[in-house]
Formats: sequence, structure tokens, C-alpha cells
Amino acid sequence: MTTVGEIYRFIDSFAPFRTAMDFDNPGLLVGGEDAGVAKAVLSLDITPDVVREAAGLGAQLVVSHHPVIFHPLKALRPGSAAYLLAGHSIAAICAHTNLDMAPGGVNDCLAGRLLLKNVRALRKNAAWGLAEALCGETDREYSPREFAAFVKRALGCEGVRYTDGKRKITRAGLCSGGGAEYLFDAAGTGCQAFVTGECKHNLLLDAENLGLTLVAAGHFETEDIVIPALAEKLAERFPEVEFVRSKAMHNPALYL
Repeated sequence: MTTVGEIYRFIDSFAPFRTAMDFDNPGLLVGGEDAGVAKAVLSLDITPDVVREAAGLGAQLVVSHHPVIFHPLKALRPGSAAYLLAGHSIAAICAHTNLDMAPGGVNDCLAGRLLLKNVRALRKNAAWGLAEALCGETDREYSPREFAAFVKRALGCEGVRYTDGKRKITRAGLCSGGGAEYLFDAAGTGCQAFVTGECKHNLLLDAENLGLTLVAAGHFETEDIVIPALAEKLAERFPEVEFVRSKAMHNPALYL
């Protein structure tokens, strides 16, 4: 039977855990490498509901993007995701910033969904030379409003926030999740637009002052796109394991 360790080492082969950013906590966070896996659940986050879903499905492993343990635990409370994983003997492998930067990872999936061409690094990680953010040419020329509407459709967003850069858009930068700080790299390399998940007010003002159309499309929407690609890759390598996309996984943000 396929083991947790084999799945961990396969993920490590294309998104090495050692390349994660210093603040991050990816890896095998719950369970041991020797446990067998017949069914695994894939989710952007590991919430208590996701663990209960995995237990109900008889899964032995959850593979997620966001780490189920991020800050040092001071207590392990009943009902928490980590507590439930341990209680149900379900392992957890979390591939976070290492998967963001990996070829074919989150940012590459986002660039593909946005139909960018000639995709290249916007900024490279100093330690590993991997792309922390990307840029490329758009499939056609857009006005700021048209581009924001395109991003909304492409990612299936209920709503987006955007700044009006007041320029036609033919080149865009991107960083999934919370990558708004790369807007300055985008502006400095001739991009007229930048797409990320979330953005603080002061950075929206900075984008506007730089004449950059910044689209904040949602943390969930800019990262959830990697789950189908990851599931396909894992299923091809481990055909004897059933990989299931979580139905309990969801965007907690609601829109009026």
C-alpha cells in the first residue's frame, strides 16, 4: 500500500519543502510516514469540518495548501483541526509557499487561468531562485474595468476590488493569496495591472498613484485553482489511491 511518506516525497520532488519561505511551516505536520493511504482528501485549508469529512470518507490523509499548524501550539483543544486529525489517526501534509513558487504550482495555475502569455518571473526568491511572483502578456487589450471583470469571470469570484489605473492593459503581474506587496515590482517592470488575493487600503492607494490597475480577487479564489492540478498530478503518480477534493472546503467570505 502507498504510504504517507511516499506521497510526501513525491510532493517534495516537484515542490521541495526546503524552498518554503522562512515564516512558513509546511511539511508532514500530523502523523507518520509509515501509515498506509488508500484514500486522501485535498483541500485548500484543513478546518474541523474538512477533518470530519475526511473521517466520514474513511481517508487516512489530508493534503492541503495552508498549514494546519502555523504558529506554535500552546494548547491542543478538543474540536480543533489538529486535535481531530490526531483523534481520527489522519495524517496531514501541507504544501504552502513551496507550492506557490513551484513550477506548475499556485502562481503558474493562476497565470494559466488568466490566459497570460510569455509568463516569466516578476521577482525571484533570493535563496532558491524560484519565482515569488509572475508577469506576462494578456490575451488581448483591456480597459481597467474590463480586466477586473475578466478576472472575476476567470476565477469565479462573487466580487472583486480593483483600482482604476486609467491605462489600457496588455501586461499583468500576479501573486496568489496575500501578495499585494509585489505591485511595486509589477509597476517597475511595465505592467499596467496586477492580480492578487487580498490588499490593504494603503497599497490600493499606492497602486492608484502608480497608475496600476490592481485587482484583489480573493485569497481563496486565487489559490483554490491549484487543487485540481495537484489532485491530477497525485492521481497519475498513485493510481491505487483515491484522491478526493473536499466538499467542506469553502471561501468563508460572503458578499452582499
